[in-house]
Amino acid sequence: MTTGFQGDADMTRFIGVESLAAMVHEVGVDTFLRGLADYIEADFLRWSQFHKVPRHASHGDIGVVELMPISDDRLFGFKYVNGHPSNGRHNLLTVAAFGVLSDMATGYPRLMSEMTLLTALRTAATSALVARRLARPDSRVMAIIGLGAQSDFQALAFRALLGIERLRVYDIDPDSTAKFVRNMSARGFRIEVCDTSQDAVVGADIITTATADKRNATILSSNMVGAGVHINAIGGDCPGKTELQRDILSRAAVFVELEEQTRIEGELQQMPATFPVTEIWQVLAGMAEGRTDADQITLFDSVGFALEDFSALRYLDDLARDSSHVVEIDLIAAPSVPVDLFGLLEAHRAPVPLLAA
Repeated sequence: MTTGFQGDADMTRFIGVESLAAMVHEVGVDTFLRGLADYIEADFLRWSQFHKVPRHASHGDIGVVELMPISDDRLFGFKYVNGHPSNGRHNLLTVAAFGVLSDMATGYPRLMSEMTLLTALRTAATSALVARRLARPDSRVMAIIGLGAQSDFQALAFRALLGIERLRVYDIDPDSTAKFVRNMSARGFRIEVCDTSQDAVVGADIITTATADKRNATILSSNMVGAGVHINAIGGDCPGKTELQRDILSRAAVFVELEEQTRIEGELQQMPATFPVTEIWQVLAGMAEGRTDADQITLFDSVGFALEDFSALRYLDDLARDSSHVVEIDLIAAPSVPVDLFGLLEAHRAPVPLLAA
């Protein structure tokens, strides 16, 4: 294993948890989030160039394991990610992930990265990127319902991209609330901890729902949503899991990533197949309207899409060129003669010790 990237086709750049954290702090978290949002937007703007499919999901009784692939003519990317809401009882993350970016020309992986931290960053960057187009320009207050692992990143991204500094927050778990207040108070946010979700949304211009329970729930009811609010619904991200009362969708202009996927996994599960939605790439490209007036309710029904992971890996790949935190690993076998793979195995066989005479 060597430090730095030497450009060998048979070596793969590897970014682990410590390396990613060091890279984020090296450029600054706000700069990292803004740069990541730029890469995501750039890839959404070339939507037609991607080979897109809904993620492949293997569901169990208590969780799901998913593969999220996507490619253009130059690069292929995928993410392995789980979703196990009960993991917290065992002091494990409910979501964990890693990802790979490969060259389409050779099929060789050029980058392998942890994607638990990176997914949290890209989810938040996507939410804020979309809200920059859909929320009212004068939005100043965000409510966050659900203060798990994603909530801190959401707060940081909405400040970095929209200037949000005032937060009204609620969670049923006092430990999660204390964690969020500790982390985000240190970052200079004005935080109001509320007793109920109903209290949290009072006066909010943007509402983010980010709960973890894998069930159909009503975290946000229609009577809690006033005119002009933008809803960033990121918790309903698998079949059988929703957060919003159905009536909210009927009142709102609904925007999604990949419609085919969101109808299976998002809040759209509650609506008929003919219910109209707009894919967000169309808004970013100027092909469809976003918010049309100050009183309109807008809803981003976000389930996460492989393009966002592709963008995040591409962003890391570019940053890695000048980073001292990246190592190379021999993930792919490299025999001196490509057809002699067995010879490579034999070359690593330990010598047989000679017996004493």
